Amino acid sequence: MNLKELRTSRSLSVPELSRLSGVPVRTIENIERNDNCEVRTAIKLSTALQVTLDELCRDNPEE
Repeated sequence: MNLKELRTSRSLSVPELSRLSGVPVRTIENIERNDNCEVRTAIKLSTALQVTLDELCRDNPEE
């Protein structure tokens, strides 16, 4: 999952992404650490980051 890379490339802090997505800070931190999340959470995050689920979830974004 590319969450941290996408978040930092948009100069967003974890609390800012939390506010935009409605996903709790702790959940975002856990996703960035453990590299997995529920689909409904991924949808919220991809919407907030303005990327597709594929872009968010793909291990190698260049592929």
